[in-house]
Amino acid sequence: MAFIDEYDFEFLKNEAENLVLNELGRQLETYSEQICKCNDCVLDMAAMALNTVKPLYRVSLLGTLYTASAMDQKTYGSNVREAVFDAIEKVSKNPSHEPNEEESDEEASSGEEEQA
Repeated sequence: MAFIDEYDFEFLKNEAENLVLNELGRQLETYSEQICKCNDCVLDMAAMALNTVKPLYRVSLLGTLYTASAMDQKTYGSNVREAVFDAIEKVSKNPSHEPNEEESDEEASSGEEEQA
């Protein structure tokens, strides 16, 4: 039996993921420039920001409370905000697809839906 099968890792969570995703959503809603928000670009932004911030793993509800207080701390909160902002800037300037490629696909599929 493999090690991973011997234990229940379902409750091991990285709360930094929730914090980054919430911050990414907030910043994308208010971002002043027109940028690609296709699935690939948004996932790249999230991954880049998550690779920058310190992970906050928890196993219990108390761990959740601890991470909530960590976000209130100026240093961690500002690190998350800065990491998300930097990720948006980098990915929007260097998307992993050709410019307008993803947007054209999305527009084409939404046009097909409207015709249906």
